[in-house]
Amino acid sequence: MMKLNNILTLLCLFSGTVYAQKKDYPIQPVAFTQVHVNDQFWAPKMEINAKVTIPHTLQQCKMDGRIDNFLRASKTIPGDKLTVFPFDDTDIYKVIEGASYAIQMKADPVMEKYVDTLISIIGAAQEKDGYLYTFRTVNAAKPHEWIGSKRWEKEEELSHELYNSGHLFESAAAHYQATGKKTLLNIALKNADLLVRDFGYGKTERYPGHQVVEIGLVRLYRITGNEQYLNLAKFFLDERGPKGNAYNQAQAKVVDQHEAVGHAVRAAYMYTGMADVAAITGDKRYLKAIDDIWEDVVNKKLYITGGIGSMGEGEAFGEAYHLPNMSAYAETCAAIANIYWNSRMFQLHGDSKYIDVLERTLYNGLLSGVSLSGDRFFYPNPLSSMHQHERSGWFSCACCISNMTRFLPSVPGYVYAQNENNLYVNLFMGNTSEIKLPVTQVKIAQVTAYPWDGKVAIKIDPEKNAAFTLHIRIPGWARNEAVPGTLYSFMETKPSPVMLTLNGKPFKYTVVKGYAVIDRTWKKGDQLVFAVPMETRKVFANEKVKDDKGRFAFQRGPVVYCLEGPDNKDSVVQDIIIAKNAEVTSHFNPDLLNGIEVLTVPGSGTHRKLNSNELIKVDQKVTAIPYYAWANRGASEMTVWVPYEESVSRPRPAASIASRSKVSGSLTHKQLLAAVKDQYEPADAKDKSYPYLHWWPKKGSNEFLQYDFDQEYEVSASKVYWFDDSPWGGCRIPDSYQLLYLSEGKWVPVEAVTGYLIEKDKFNVLRFKPVKTKALRLEVRLPKDNSSGIHEWVIE
Repeated sequence: MMKLNNILTLLCLFSGTVYAQKKDYPIQPVAFTQVHVNDQFWAPKMEINAKVTIPHTLQQCKMDGRIDNFLRASKTIPGDKLTVFPFDDTDIYKVIEGASYAIQMKADPVMEKYVDTLISIIGAAQEKDGYLYTFRTVNAAKPHEWIGSKRWEKEEELSHELYNSGHLFESAAAHYQATGKKTLLNIALKNADLLVRDFGYGKTERYPGHQVVEIGLVRLYRITGNEQYLNLAKFFLDERGPKGNAYNQAQAKVVDQHEAVGHAVRAAYMYTGMADVAAITGDKRYLKAIDDIWEDVVNKKLYITGGIGSMGEGEAFGEAYHLPNMSAYAETCAAIANIYWNSRMFQLHGDSKYIDVLERTLYNGLLSGVSLSGDRFFYPNPLSSMHQHERSGWFSCACCISNMTRFLPSVPGYVYAQNENNLYVNLFMGNTSEIKLPVTQVKIAQVTAYPWDGKVAIKIDPEKNAAFTLHIRIPGWARNEAVPGTLYSFMETKPSPVMLTLNGKPFKYTVVKGYAVIDRTWKKGDQLVFAVPMETRKVFANEKVKDDKGRFAFQRGPVVYCLEGPDNKDSVVQDIIIAKNAEVTSHFNPDLLNGIEVLTVPGSGTHRKLNSNELIKVDQKVTAIPYYAWANRGASEMTVWVPYEESVSRPRPAASIASRSKVSGSLTHKQLLAAVKDQYEPADAKDKSYPYLHWWPKKGSNEFLQYDFDQEYEVSASKVYWFDDSPWGGCRIPDSYQLLYLSEGKWVPVEAVTGYLIEKDKFNVLRFKPVKTKALRLEVRLPKDNSSGIHEWVIE
């Protein structure tokens, strides 16, 4: 049977045909190769990706040694020096995938030749039986601790052998689809055949530690018709649980999982793979599980930006309604995985709510991951900042960067979908496309300035007069549904109606699953025009989301907004309060951040009064920009959720000895140093919702923190709130500390009246005999096996 399948696979590939599967998603996306985007929003971003991001990523991969990994594996160059992580090979695969998409959109002979060279290098590193994993093939004198002593030994833990294969398969499928070349596909099939031989019941019975190979195997199945690839994808899913770890979704059988847990990227890749397998096999248990998990996410664990995975510890989903803003992880890779998953859910169910989540993620939590210039990136995507978040040109773990290179040029593939003679218009962007329906070939074109303008003109040109059904998505936010589910809601309850005209005349449509359904006989030159209201709406979070209580967020169309320092008074936004009924105006500024719709609204800045709960408020004009565009002008203050209640505001510090002091220490990070005097009292020692100082990764060392006063003061008390993120983080309360004051140029220990307390979750108050001085210093002894940190240091 295996030999027959291999023969059929070869016949399929080399005849240039594709097997038609008996069962698959009822709704199929219109391939990105058929949709040509020409608007002023997405087209420039995809061009920057092709001209800047992909070359930048390839250059960094070369400089960082990722290409050398393959060259050393093939013995083309000597030595056994490798990069940091065994999954670094996937960055090459992903950037080839992105380059393949980009080449298909716009010919680039130089890039195509470079990709061909990379594929040759990859092929040379592949072992004879199909194994492709440079960290083992190099046979280093000191092997990486993650790879194990033999193949697949640590696959369920850290080796990432199957993860690498998954991204190879995805890249090969995209390269074949975009170019028609089989060079990378042949490498992938050789590797996939090895997996088929090695894994399965009665063979190696292990599941992938990091999911994605399941998605790749299904893509190879669709190209070749080789059912062994599909069966192996299902095996890898069914093999998970129940004795594994929730971190990688192996705590239960996949069909018994009904809540989103663990590492968010792994999770969403797994749910995508489950959807793929369920669509083809019809396994209703899979469908029940991912339907329940999707409901769990949209009702309890989704950021308003579409980001998922709130926890930095484990890059993971948190508990229900745990959605902190400043410490939000919301990894860029997780946003991409969320789009893959929701796209599949739509293909299964045909409901616009999945595209609503997809669109929200696309315009906000995903697009924020790359700078407007295309060469600076975010790994986490926080919803609040105090200067501590800044884009980087590269990360040692570069998964988010290479993932962005492959995703952006694939965006056209999410615009349209079809099911027999049902044609779905899911996303709105200027484009032209040719789509083959059973009844006729259809040319379709959109003209729009979306997302800044809600007017969309759609021209329908069938090859011949033909009856088919057009489904145009009416976004949930245009139907008064902020986000599917109960997690977010609009303050305003009456949205403007969505008007639609057909050939210049008003057309009354029916709405089914969020789509305006138009069933008629279409003729050449038919034109639909509809206008989605682009009013600025205020969004409230479910009252169970404690981090968003007393706050709202601005949303206009699909775009979530934020306040950022450079646009507001004194470059400060954390102190701003805006009334719930404040009137918002908007205007397009072509010269700001590559052209954006800007919001303005009256508000007030707030200051603390010393020893008082009363706030000083000063009226000011407040400006908001699209969230995706923040951090393109350097590190700054930023917030998505704006207080309307004084009790949750974060006013500027009151004048105090500490606030007027210059702070310094055995670290030089200005933002970390400033955190100890921002007058924010944490909820507990591990609170990451506001900046804090830490000495990580130092351990067991002597460190110090120092206040130089603006003048001489008589002081008699010090209050320190220690940062301790146990049990998962690396900081603990210190072993000991000492307070000293400056006297005649020398540091002298204070004479304590109370003992030196070192306790978590409270201010540690040290009272001492009054001294007159111009400076105080904390000398801190870090624990032997951990670092330490400080939330606040108050002087009295």
